[in-house]
Amino acid sequence: MTVAGVDRDRPTAASIDEMRRRFPTERETDALLVRKLQRRAGPPYRRIAKDELSACLRAMFADTLPGTFAVSDERWFTGGVSKIQLGFTLEWDDPKRGRSRDRLMVRMDPSESLNATSRVREYELLRAFDGVLPVPRVFGLDPAGRWFPEPALLYAFVDGVTRPTGATSGQVSGLGTNFGPALRGRLAPQFLEHLARVHTFDHASADLTALDLPRAGTTESALWQLNRARRVWEEDRADDLPLMEVAANWMQRNLPTTDVVSVVHGDFRSGNFLFDEATGEIRAWLDWERAHLGDRHRDLAWTTQALFGHYGAGDDRGTYYVCGLLPVDTFYERYEEASRLVVDHDALAFYRILNCYQIVVSTLATAYRVARLGKSHQDILLARVRGEVPIVIGELRALLKERL
Repeated sequence: MTVAGVDRDRPTAASIDEMRRRFPTERETDALLVRKLQRRAGPPYRRIAKDELSACLRAMFADTLPGTFAVSDERWFTGGVSKIQLGFTLEWDDPKRGRSRDRLMVRMDPSESLNATSRVREYELLRAFDGVLPVPRVFGLDPAGRWFPEPALLYAFVDGVTRPTGATSGQVSGLGTNFGPALRGRLAPQFLEHLARVHTFDHASADLTALDLPRAGTTESALWQLNRARRVWEEDRADDLPLMEVAANWMQRNLPTTDVVSVVHGDFRSGNFLFDEATGEIRAWLDWERAHLGDRHRDLAWTTQALFGHYGAGDDRGTYYVCGLLPVDTFYERYEEASRLVVDHDALAFYRILNCYQIVVSTLATAYRVARLGKSHQDILLARVRGEVPIVIGELRALLKERL
């Protein structure tokens, strides 16, 4: 399908080079987007059978594990919008523990994902935050699809839920979950403390080779993230949308300076942590695929996005709960106390606009093209997320009106 003479279904080497020239971004991101476009004209997604994926696991373990091993109890996992996930049990000879049985997960990309993200980056960040936050223990990595059809990450299975059992509130992927007063009281302090730990983590001491380091005191971080979103919009969209051009031009003129470079989780919200329902303890933080080094305000704006929370319906009617956990003003106040970092509301306004822009890119452009070309195992769900578009466009329009 062409837009203004560009065939986005079959991009040429020249058009890929032009996107790289117009929208320079992080090295790893650039490589992922190039790979995506180079493969776009290829065949659609082919359903991989459980036995086939199990054979990939056995091939990888045969090459990488000491001693004998056995794979059993393979089962599909749902959840997430863009990755293929299989749970299994591995019996093997752990050099430290001896003969062991571990419940593990493999997380693999489809032919083309809603988010072109790096399994290497996810692997490095999970390793870096082991012992700092509750995260799954990483077990293996296939960064280039040597054993699997696509890049894949292996990590430990963690027991827990993403929302209360029997909850009727909330939408796809954990959006709008209502935890109720008791769970809110237990989860909210951990949620804030964990976000503060992410943003104050000593990233210089970690082995994060897949993450580029922007310079503090510059607009470099904001520009990289803006360029990524603009590039994906140009690569994936079906039609023109003047509002997106207005938003992109405003952001280009109003890039904020990053005062402190932090690890940015990129998707820190309800639906992306597992917790024990009986105790309210957060057991694991998931989905580090959007993480990067940059401005913490990107996370703050994302976490407080209207789509991810809900309004009270009883005596607290009219109170907006960030990710279903605590009122927005309380969220900022307690975040500053926990992190000892200041919330800059001008930077927050920029990233609110960028986040809305990014959601429109994902739901109106990428989800459409991936589903249309049959590149994912979740084409029906990808088509469904288009329903978010009017809400997010309305929010983007309102945010721009406040600034223009």
